[in-house]
Amino acid sequence: QVHLVESGGGLVQTGGSLRLSCAASGPTFRSSYPMGWFRQAPGKEREGVSCISSSGGNVVYADSVKGRFTISRDNAKNTVYLQMSSLKPDDTAVYYCATDLEYGPECRVWWTSGAGMDYWGKGTPVTVST
Repeated sequence: QVHLVESGGGLVQTGGSLRLSCAASGPTFRSSYPMGWFRQAPGKEREGVSCISSSGGNVVYADSVKGRFTISRDNAKNTVYLQMSSLKPDDTAVYYCATDLEYGPECRVWWTSGAGMDYWGKGTPVTVST
């Protein structure tokens, strides 16, 4: 069993910054699992934002956030972060973190769909005002 809790969301103006955190716990969780960030805006499908390998050595981003978002992890704290800068109204969404317990240490080729993720947090909302 894995429990994921996101935090750090809120209201920010266009061009501002936020840092999201995802704390993992539970007897099943291991630092050998990749972690991903996803988001879903009202009326839109879920979108993969970023994924990070177990070691943190490999990271991938959606084209829409490259150069603005940075994913990182601190395995000693069982925590994954998403540093967001230059935020736009289009970034408004509920942000979720998730983890894949079965594939391996790397992110799946189709990680963006979220289909391979086994556990999800409840999400933290981010609103970027005009």
